[in-house]
Amino acid sequence: MEFQLTDEQRQLRDEVRKFADEEIRPVATEYDVDEKYPHEVMEKAAEMGLLAPHVPVEYGGVGYSSVENAILTEELFAADPGIGLCVSSAGFGAEALMEFGTEAQKERVLPEVTAGDAVMGSAISEPQAGSDVTSVETRAEKDGDEWVINGSKMWITNGTVADYFVVVCETDPEIDDRYSGYSQILVEGDRDGLTRDKITGKLGIRASDTAELRFDDVRVPEENLIGQRGMGFLQLMQFFDETRTAVAAQGVGIARGAAERALEYAEEREQFDRPISDFQAIKHKLAEMHTNTEAARWLTYRSAWAVDNEAADLTALASMAKEFASRVAVDVADEAVQVHGGAGFVNDHDVERLYRDAKITQIYEGTTEIQKNIIARELLDEGL
Repeated sequence: MEFQLTDEQRQLRDEVRKFADEEIRPVATEYDVDEKYPHEVMEKAAEMGLLAPHVPVEYGGVGYSSVENAILTEELFAADPGIGLCVSSAGFGAEALMEFGTEAQKERVLPEVTAGDAVMGSAISEPQAGSDVTSVETRAEKDGDEWVINGSKMWITNGTVADYFVVVCETDPEIDDRYSGYSQILVEGDRDGLTRDKITGKLGIRASDTAELRFDDVRVPEENLIGQRGMGFLQLMQFFDETRTAVAAQGVGIARGAAERALEYAEEREQFDRPISDFQAIKHKLAEMHTNTEAARWLTYRSAWAVDNEAADLTALASMAKEFASRVAVDVADEAVQVHGGAGFVNDHDVERLYRDAKITQIYEGTTEIQKNIIARELLDEGL
């Protein structure tokens, strides 16, 4: 077993960390307070090749593995989860095109995204459809050589800034099979009938754009169908292991960022004429924070390796990594605020923001409760 990164992976880590320290951390509070999308940072990220780097080289990407994407994601989220999510989500939905899209779809969309000229969004959740994807009600009906889409989507990342959406629709409602009858359709952001309303007042990741989408007789050509009609749900299931591993890496990044800031503050802050890091209570907090972060990192790497190698235990590992790393992120961020005391309760220090940002990792891409259900299902071999 190998427990170290390759020279290339260490170089990637160092380069992304430098970018995050120089371009993200200095402006993170500004974008969080203003709840605005970091267009300027995104331009610089594009120049670094950080937008949709998992896309193959022939479409402008770098072709990074899941392990390398986990490394990249950790570094971005350790600096700031809000802007980190903007960078890492620029290609949301690209997996569907890469795996099931036509060559024409790939050539039209993917190079724009990797170059920073376009942003993608994945439109799955609805007001009544969260954990239960099979309750999606957005309908796409054929009318000649077009799809006509009606419905609404909720909590869509990149909702008001995306140029392309991969939209999950019900296309065959007459099919009784719970997991069939859904399709993924590519929808351009400027289509008539598509309205987008930005969601503000979020607890965290405020720099990341989130919106509600409404489709009122939105027409797209039939060639915008991604893959086989009626197979959209089963297509989605193929990517959840990968995306949940990515969220685990987000959790590791948040935990590491919070743990590092707590350590730095504990060494600087003095009480009773000595640094608070001299006190056993603080030492124990720091020890647990860093230990749990390291444990979450290696479980995440194990899951990422399983993605790259199509391991038989991938689904269980991905849910384990996502559940554990997100829990560690919340716990470590909480302790980081405690170490900072009153100073951690205001945004003069980053831990306040990391504390708020951490919670979303236990919610999106499958809640903690869903992850535990999946782990138990895999252990008991219960199937879908």
